[in-house]
Amino acid sequence: MPGRLSVVATPIGCLEDITLRALRILREADLILAEDTRHTRTLCSKHDIHTPLRSFHAHTNEDKVDLLVAELADGAHYAMVSDAGTPVVSDPGAYLISRAADAGIEIEAIPGPSAVLAALCVAGLPVRRFVFEGFLPRSGGERTRALARITESPITAVLFESPHRIHATLADLDRTLGGDRRIALCRELTKMHEQTIRGTAAEVRSRLSDPARGEITVVIEGRPADAPVEDIDLPSLVTEWKREGLSTKGMTQRLQRDLGWNRNAAYQAILDALKHEQS
Repeated sequence: MPGRLSVVATPIGCLEDITLRALRILREADLILAEDTRHTRTLCSKHDIHTPLRSFHAHTNEDKVDLLVAELADGAHYAMVSDAGTPVVSDPGAYLISRAADAGIEIEAIPGPSAVLAALCVAGLPVRRFVFEGFLPRSGGERTRALARITESPITAVLFESPHRIHATLADLDRTLGGDRRIALCRELTKMHEQTIRGTAAEVRSRLSDPARGEITVVIEGRPADAPVEDIDLPSLVTEWKREGLSTKGMTQRLQRDLGWNRNAAYQAILDALKHEQS
């Protein structure tokens, strides 16, 4: 009878951020496939887990993948983890999962921590739709195209960046996004020195230490849609917001947050609506 491959999410910083189910699976499995066995051994020691570890990473060769699939097909139960967060999201593992699925092996997700979702939670930006870009290409045409794609997209983007390249990336974002688009830079999520810096790319860059340190996730606001005024009953909205006690700034922020308007366009529309109300 074919075995089972459990894809287990592990903490992205604080070792307490792991589910009871994940701990049970890691204890019950015949083997833990770890991106870095030294890193995973620290987690296992913290939670009194004594399951054997085997290295599995982006450079694992085809022969070892064949062996893993054969062992799973013979009934083994393996747990796969990355160094931090949810495996396969910007981590190795997709190829093994594909091979195992093709061999009829059961694949189960053991959900938990994710730097992408954690960053979206604290960014304070629209998150109804988002795209994960992973790490941007380091240079050349691929990087230029990736930045252009993010700049033109109306969808919130999330990307990872190294502390050594983050200032260069923020400078590129400042040039391509312009002065209105908001971003949030999340550093050391769930760790003792967790920090989130919000603002334009230029503002965030000016507040970030140089050199930067730690794991970094960046959330980038999508390109505003700027709905035409005639498509919404703005005077009625303004009247309602005034009853709520909102200032002109507060109304502008509502248009930005709820309808995705550009800040300058939203502010001018509010001023026009207020003038119309007074006339």
